[in-house]
Amino acid sequence: MKAEELIKNAESSLAEDFRRIDKISLLNTDKVLEAFREERIAVRHFAATNGYGYGDEGKEALAKVYARAFGAESAVVSPALLSGTHAITVALFGVLRPNNRVLCITGTPYDTLRGVVYGKGNGSLADFGIAFDEVSLSKDGVVQPELVRNALAKKNYTMVYIQRSRGYELRDAFSVNQIAEMCSLVRKSGFTGCIFVDNCYGEFVEEVEPCAVGADLIAGSLIKNPGGGLAPTGGYLAGKKEYITACENRLTAPSVGSEVGSYAYGYRLFYQGLFLAPHAVAQALKGSLLIGKCLETLGYENFPKIGKIPADITRAIRFQTEAELTDFICSVQECSPIDSFVRPEAWDMPGYDCKVIMAAGTFVNGATSELSADAPIRKPYTAYFQGGLSYEHCRIACKRILEKLLVRRGENI
Repeated sequence: MKAEELIKNAESSLAEDFRRIDKISLLNTDKVLEAFREERIAVRHFAATNGYGYGDEGKEALAKVYARAFGAESAVVSPALLSGTHAITVALFGVLRPNNRVLCITGTPYDTLRGVVYGKGNGSLADFGIAFDEVSLSKDGVVQPELVRNALAKKNYTMVYIQRSRGYELRDAFSVNQIAEMCSLVRKSGFTGCIFVDNCYGEFVEEVEPCAVGADLIAGSLIKNPGGGLAPTGGYLAGKKEYITACENRLTAPSVGSEVGSYAYGYRLFYQGLFLAPHAVAQALKGSLLIGKCLETLGYENFPKIGKIPADITRAIRFQTEAELTDFICSVQECSPIDSFVRPEAWDMPGYDCKVIMAAGTFVNGATSELSADAPIRKPYTAYFQGGLSYEHCRIACKRILEKLLVRRGENI
């Protein structure tokens, strides 16, 4: 079967899923637009600031827009939040105090967080006497209610931690409905502290965010979904005012909180990126379903399974050998607008316990809102495919990837 035929068949079978994604995009765009209108965003909010940043209207208004769009009481949005991992770290150290305990109910957290919580002598939570306990997921990758109830009954926890995305695991990302069930489970178990959700890769995938279903605090990166492919850097935190205030004090200093902080390059790209984000996320979701369906037809196991709308923009694709895996990553790089001529090589990325290979020919360095793929070099050999600012780019890339796979298999392209 030729690559183009595979794609057309996949598009035909996915037509209803694409319509559902477009509907969600329309609802989220309306929500974001209303947030802009309610906060009376004007050209003056794009202005650059310097020094201490006292009275920085652009920064303050951007946080209010995010809070409205995410259904939160308050938010902090800042280029000083360098990544999703940094935003999560600021939240952990902002809310927690020595001798507090955290219960993660979604298994072991993402690789780059492990040094933050378990590291020795590096300023981790453990170094400050903060315990981080885990409740394993079931074999099917879902939360185990009885284990959660038992854990909460035995110890006094300050925070319950939920990781929405799969990270480098093969489970599906958690939907907002599943997060709502987790929040309900935790509250019914008598927990009264902070429910914190790592929301990376999940923003605008569904009609509401975790703050609307019981989460007290969420965090994410602006070079993933909410930056819309335009934000040049940054991260966000959103949630209840008391927790956001604590995070602001950790991001800067307890004596000044969000009163300081400037950005000499201006805020237009942050605003414009947020406005475009629901549409960009929809494009990425369609691209994810397309390549997932095509590879499923060729016999490649991938997650989430075709037949439901993904709960985030990432797709895990399993390969038999390291060579097949790296070939796939290189194919994605070859389809990139930037550095298409570069061959990715696995290397020791900071925060990971094995070599990682990454295709990221992106306009914003490392932006996973743009079409990209990465993989840890370990068994089972699994690539994590994400992003795509336009469906057209996803489709073109999918065709070229399929052609390369078909040639390897000795089939007609």
